Amino acid sequence: MAKEKQIKVTLLKSTIGQKPSKVATVRSLGLKKISSSNILPDNDSIRGMVASVAHLVKVEEI
Repeated sequence: MAKEKQIKVTLLKSTIGQKPSKVATVRSLGLKKISSSNILPDNDSIRGMVASVAHLVKVEEI
């Protein structure tokens, strides 16, 4: 069985001053504090969430 691709998402900038929908997206990615990271499956829904907060996060493929 092939290993599922994953991405590592890291919060680089604060969510202070962002619209509530952007803050909720960052929280739903599992990110709370600056420099916190989370490893997530690489699928369309996660990529869409990351794209909407691309100015706040860094993405690395694992």
